[in-house]
Amino acid sequence: MLLFQKTFHAGLESGAITLTYRRWPQARVKAGGRYRCHPIGVLEVDGISRVKVKDITAEDAARAGFEAREALLEYLAGGPAGKLDGETELFRVELHHVGDGDRVPLALEAELSPEDVAAIEKKLAKLDAAEPWTLKTLRSIEEHPRVVARILAQNLGRERDPFKVDVRKLKRLGLTQSFEVGYELSPRGKAFLQALARKRDP
Repeated sequence: MLLFQKTFHAGLESGAITLTYRRWPQARVKAGGRYRCHPIGVLEVDGISRVKVKDITAEDAARAGFEAREALLEYLAGGPAGKLDGETELFRVELHHVGDGDRVPLALEAELSPEDVAAIEKKLAKLDAAEPWTLKTLRSIEEHPRVVARILAQNLGRERDPFKVDVRKLKRLGLTQSFEVGYELSPRGKAFLQALARKRDP
């Protein structure tokens, strides 16, 4: 889990914040790892390195959500480890928001067994009982990530509000993730469509 104060949540969700500095005694995250940040969802770490305070730039501070380098250093110095100097080492963590998958733990599962795939197919078949829509919706989200719901619905010849209700059904199965704008397939959703493609073209 990566913890952030509430003041940073909006920037993390919007993508304005892509960097954080931590005074850890040892690394607590790894590149490529996905970590829950309650209540905004999941953050993926793009890279982690050790740096000295003197190497932090104004651009770094802006990426971390601060108006100035001095504000970032003051914030970091306010922790239990006390004051900083230019030689103090920190962990520099590059990251980005990847959706709200922490609200459906299944969403982060990137490997599916044949039994998992069959169970998902069975659940989707129930949703498709009146009219098939689930696979078309999943594939539309795959092709148009983070596109506003209104446009996605239009592409499928649907009204926005019923479309959003249906996407929430897919989210409850762990197949999609919601963003401030639009949706993406979750790791589970991507794995499911890949499994279907393998079944179709073995």
